[in-house]
Parts: sequence; C-alpha cells; structure tokens
Amino acid sequence: MKKQSMFENYPDVVEVDDLRKMLGGISKKLAYRLLSDQEIRSVRVGRTYKIPKICVIEYLMGEESLQTLDHT
Repeated sequence: MKKQSMFENYPDVVEVDDLRKMLGGISKKLAYRLLSDQEIRSVRVGRTYKIPKICVIEYLMGEESLQTLDHT
C-alpha cells in the first residue's frame, strides 16, 4: 500500500479524535499516552495536540517501511 493513499479521507493534520479512529478506535487514554511519550510525533497547541497525518502513518509502518516505500 502506498503511503499517499493511506487515510486519504483525513486532513493533513488531525486531532486526537481522528487519531483514535485511524488507529482502530483506541481509547482516549492510550492515544494521549502515545502522544505524550512521543511515540507518535505531534505539536502541542495550547491544550490540544496537532498530529501530522504522515506521523500516524510512520507510527503504523515504522521508519524502515517508509524508507522502503519511498524507493519504490
């Protein structure tokens, strides 16, 4: 699957509720833990997290998988 086609119905920057849906309906607590532990890269704006969609894809596929896809 090409990374460009993953989550094409989501905006380029998502928030926690979208992240939860993208990861199969994970709990709010787990989503915030992934963000606070920096397992998924994000930017904190006030009290909210802004998460680039590509960071969700990187988390799911791992950096090595993304590098392989970039060369195909």
